[in-house]
Amino acid sequence: MERLQKLQKVIANSGIASRRKAEELIKDGKVKVNGNVITELGTKVTDKDKIEVDNKPIVKEEKVYFLLNKPRGVITSTKDEHERKTVVDLIDTDKRIYPVGRLDYDTTGAIILTNDGEFANILMHPSSNKIDKVYLAKIDGIITGEAINTLKDGIILDGVKVVPSRVKLKKVNPENNTSMVEVTIHEGKNHEVKRLFESVGFRVDKLTRKSVGIFDILELPSGKYRPLTHKEVQIVYSYKNKKI
Repeated sequence: MERLQKLQKVIANSGIASRRKAEELIKDGKVKVNGNVITELGTKVTDKDKIEVDNKPIVKEEKVYFLLNKPRGVITSTKDEHERKTVVDLIDTDKRIYPVGRLDYDTTGAIILTNDGEFANILMHPSSNKIDKVYLAKIDGIITGEAINTLKDGIILDGVKVVPSRVKLKKVNPENNTSMVEVTIHEGKNHEVKRLFESVGFRVDKLTRKSVGIFDILELPSGKYRPLTHKEVQIVYSYKNKKI
């Protein structure tokens, strides 16, 4: 008996896009199964079905996984209309990889790239999986204990209260009038860390993501990357069945 799988999962597993993006492709009428346009999410398919995305048949490819220490001034995308360098440009592979989540143009640090849609989908839902994302922010000014406590209590962003799981002052430099603060969050709102500090009156001059879950850049120079180990990949997949 043929094993049935959801269409969006099969597309994601082919390396074309994440599960979320695959759902958008289906809803936009860009997916065909056996020549028929499918727009209903949750449609089940088998290995024998012919699946096309943008009129191109999907092909199963070997799954690859990379951890990159993103440099400043690199776009978190697969391509850029202004021909700026992207994170994909920094990885030497012939696979159709894409970044999991995003970092701002001027933010550095840990980012995962893969062609495994299911793997990406797990990491892209940090609010439910409680995956820690640890940032080190260099801020303009000497931050006060009151401001740190306000951050710990939570800040309203986009109508939702965001409570960092950890806020720790690492260093102050009175001569340069700067502070280094480590912040651990779970949410994935746009410019979240910068907006948190702005809400208490401080501007972030530099921002680095030190780690995402078990993946850190402590021994990875800026602009360099490494493949994930089989054990690391399996740990991420284990997140599906437990609370972190």
